[in-house]
Amino acid sequence: MSERLHFDQQQLQAALPNDPAPQEWLAEDLSQQYIASYKPFNFVDGEGVRCSLYVSGCKFNCPGCYNKAAQNFHYGHPYTQALEDQIIADLAQPYVQGLTLLGGEPFLNTQVCLQLTRRIRAEFGHDKDIWSWTGYTWDELRQDSDDKLALLNQLDILVDGRFLEAQKDLTLQFRGSANQRIIDVPASLAAGRVKIWSKLTH
Repeated sequence: MSERLHFDQQQLQAALPNDPAPQEWLAEDLSQQYIASYKPFNFVDGEGVRCSLYVSGCKFNCPGCYNKAAQNFHYGHPYTQALEDQIIADLAQPYVQGLTLLGGEPFLNTQVCLQLTRRIRAEFGHDKDIWSWTGYTWDELRQDSDDKLALLNQLDILVDGRFLEAQKDLTLQFRGSANQRIIDVPASLAAGRVKIWSKLTH
């Protein structure tokens, strides 16, 4: 019986994402500054019409990941100034609400994401909102490296937490498993605790 219990525990552990210690994974060590894809003018990666940048590389290795190819830090192609200029031009369209960062893991590609988000804030202020998905939780990001905190401070909305296959729910708004949260970043930073997006419906 004890052998069976040990085997079941191993299986359970194998079915869970990786859990990093604070500052265990750093963009300066891992990121190759590659982009998996760029999708302008879409309606699925957050509220309104959005331009979505999928960065390459992730170490969470969530079982059931919908974009497993993008876990590779060398997947896709290098980020370029030409791509950044195209994203800015696309965001300038009046019907585009904002940018979404996905992956891969944006917080392990802070060189790319900070360069882009800082330019967006310089050119558009807060007229364009910035969303990001991450495998990190809010509390993990708050205890991590300076570059992760800097990127967090650029955001309007953060969808946080690993994808957990056992909590998968395709009816949820803008997230894949019930543990994930849609967080209002400025409100949360001001309050000193997590504040959920006010437009959450389910």
